Order: sequence, then C-alpha cells, then structure tokens
Amino acid sequence: MLILGLLLLAATGAFTGLVIADNLLGGPEYTVSVLGQDIVTLNTLAVFCAGLALALLFCLGLSMAATAAAHRRHTPPRGDRGESARLGRHT
Repeated sequence: MLILGLLLLAATGAFTGLVIADNLLGGPEYTVSVLGQDIVTLNTLAVFCAGLALALLFCLGLSMAATAAAHRRHTPPRGDRGESARLGRHT
C-alpha cells in the first residue's frame, strides 16, 4: 500500500507539472497538451474541476502512504510473539 500511495503521489505530481509547463498560454479555451500531444480543449470550469480531481488523487495517495507507514511502524515483526511467549504463558 505504501508503494501504491507513493506511485500515485509521483504520478499526479509529474502529470500536473507537465501540464503546467506545457500550457502557459491562456485564454477562454485551453488546449491541454502533454509532451507535444494535444489531449483535450477545456473551458475554465473544466480546468478547475480537473484540478480538483488531481488534488483529490494526490490527497488519496498521501493518505495511503501515511497510513501504510504508520501501520508498518506500529506492527510488531511476525516472528516476535511478545513477552508472554518467552515466559511460557499462552493467551
């Protein structure tokens, strides 16, 4: 889950960076191009909604990465059974 979250973070960040770098000219209609290929022509509302969607994907990836890191930090290793196993107590 950590790798998937980090991959989602990197992909949304890279895509957003490429779109911003390739589309610095503005007007009432925006032709979105990535790496020299025209993808779509959007109006201002559509650009805003696409930005919201990318922000939500970024937050989802950040949440997945943070949750996986916290889970990994608080989960004991699989071979460790704790103090009760060393003392001979079975729970």
